Amino acid sequence: MASGFFAILDDIAALMDDVAMTSKLATKKTAGILGDDLAVNAEKATGFLASREIPVLWEITKGSFINKLIILPVVFVLNWLYPPAIKAALIIGGVYLAYEGVEKIIEYFFHRAKKGEEVIAESQLEESDEHSEKAKISSAIKTDFILSLEIVIIALGTAMEKQHPLITQILSVTFVAIIATVGVYGIVALIVRMDDAGFYLMRKGNDKGFLSSLGGVLIKALPLVIKFLAVVGTIALLLVSGGIFLHNIEYIHHLIPHSIPSTVAEFGVGIAFGLLAVLLMTGFEKVKGLVKK
Repeated sequence: MASGFFAILDDIAALMDDVAMTSKLATKKTAGILGDDLAVNAEKATGFLASREIPVLWEITKGSFINKLIILPVVFVLNWLYPPAIKAALIIGGVYLAYEGVEKIIEYFFHRAKKGEEVIAESQLEESDEHSEKAKISSAIKTDFILSLEIVIIALGTAMEKQHPLITQILSVTFVAIIATVGVYGIVALIVRMDDAGFYLMRKGNDKGFLSSLGGVLIKALPLVIKFLAVVGTIALLLVSGGIFLHNIEYIHHLIPHSIPSTVAEFGVGIAFGLLAVLLMTGFEKVKGLVKK
């Protein structure tokens, strides 16, 4: 009886070793996407009133966990029943990411508010805060869904390469998905509270000395970090989407010359698909407007 019990413990230990090793490999392979996920979601989680930053981030985090709860079982079932469906879902998600990335670029260059308009916009900020907050949360959760889908699929592919049993695949992919959410949004929470940490250090140092200077640096650095993340987040959207198209559409993969660096190719393909998506969406909106008239 005792030998049977210890045999079960050995099996559990072996399973945990496999899960740990597979999770480690999967995390390495998804590191780039996790970096993109951080850049995109940090940019989306900022720009609110200080009192709303953490509640908004918590809503996005909860949405991310719900995304994982939806994605994990669906991916496992689809991979079992009809693997091509996963590729199709990735491509559709890639179109969404490319559209969002190009839309941000167009907004920046062609629809940016002028100085006088910015003053008016600020005076109307209180009226639109609630709507803007909900829209930004919704956008962040949708983007997280696509990035989470790619993370889960890459993690699953890593587990399948090692020919692990199904239970190991499920546990390792689930672990990577949870770590991705906790890690990314934990770092985002630290970023959005940089200014609060800065004010605390300044009070602690009585506005003089090293602590006070460090606090001042943190406060001044926050707007720069947010602007930097906005740029990096947009680039990340296009790189991730371009990578999805290149890796999942054979025609496009063979169309790109091997002499072109992969990063440049992914960015260019992301831009091309994003422009096409924006044109189609703009046309659809115009047709929709005419029909309503």
